[in-house]
Amino acid sequence: MFRPELLFAAAVFALSPSARAHHSFAIFDQAHPIELVGFVEDFRFTNPHAFIVLRVKDGNVRSMVWPLEGQSANSLAWSGWSNRSLKPGDQLRITVEPLRSGAPGGAWSLSKVNFFGMDRTAEGRVA
Repeated sequence: MFRPELLFAAAVFALSPSARAHHSFAIFDQAHPIELVGFVEDFRFTNPHAFIVLRVKDGNVRSMVWPLEGQSANSLAWSGWSNRSLKPGDQLRITVEPLRSGAPGGAWSLSKVNFFGMDRTAEGRVA
């Protein structure tokens, strides 16, 4: 049976900006990725994006905190990651697309994360 009110509701949902909203990755310089080496301060396995907070030492031995935005927790879970995949103190080498503003921060993807001297278990946890 055809129900015009359901068709109307579906059309309103599909055309609503908030239903389709997602931010652009234009704030990240995708053409000039950089490599960071540092220690995990925090790992947030959340949606819509997971975050790694990485403490990185610059050439002057001064350390900076880099908040790094990643994929969704769902995408990471499909690759075996969990909220226990990283813990404070884990050392990472990670390639990121830095913020265009020059501030510390950037975007990371799963394929660009390397662990130092650690084996990963099936659950994504570093052993």
